[in-house]
Amino acid sequence: MIGYIEGAIRRLEPESVVIMAGGVGYLVHIPLSTYYRLEGKAAASLEIYTHVREDQISLYGFSSGSERFAFEKLIGISGIGPRLAQVILSGIEVAELADAIVRGDSRRLSAIPGVGKKTSERICLELRDKLIAPSGEGPRPQAPPVSPEDDAVSALLNLGYKAAAAEPAVRTARQQLGADPDLSSLIRASLKLLTK
Repeated sequence: MIGYIEGAIRRLEPESVVIMAGGVGYLVHIPLSTYYRLEGKAAASLEIYTHVREDQISLYGFSSGSERFAFEKLIGISGIGPRLAQVILSGIEVAELADAIVRGDSRRLSAIPGVGKKTSERICLELRDKLIAPSGEGPRPQAPPVSPEDDAVSALLNLGYKAAAAEPAVRTARQQLGADPDLSSLIRASLKLLTK
């Protein structure tokens, strides 16, 4: 399986890029967020997800590990294939996706072309479950209010970051943003610190 490609950009289009590596041109499907980061560049280094079917092998590329992780989470949901996951990541940044899932904002996701109401609700339900630690049998008792910092850390953990990295990043982002930042801003600022 191919997990990473680095090489010269032979051709760049909004949905794909051809990267020359070792004399071979690899066609890699990309979301718009990755396209924007590659625009104007002569070379690229991408995290790769290799999708294997009976009749073909397709490569999906991402400019960051968090994008690839979000893609893998999305295609793990029934009814979402690689093409739809690529469309979703083209229509929403990873930080905003995490924010929408934490808040259960299915309307934000259904605003993405190709994502219906049922699909957006399923994304929020299935991925939000992975943000919340299991609490044993039966309904959870009334919990104390969760702070935006806790939600931001949960979102980062869901994107594949370790707690040892996520918690300090959120604390630093909270200090940089000042009093009472909203969750989306906190996640974005934390991701910037983690991807430096």
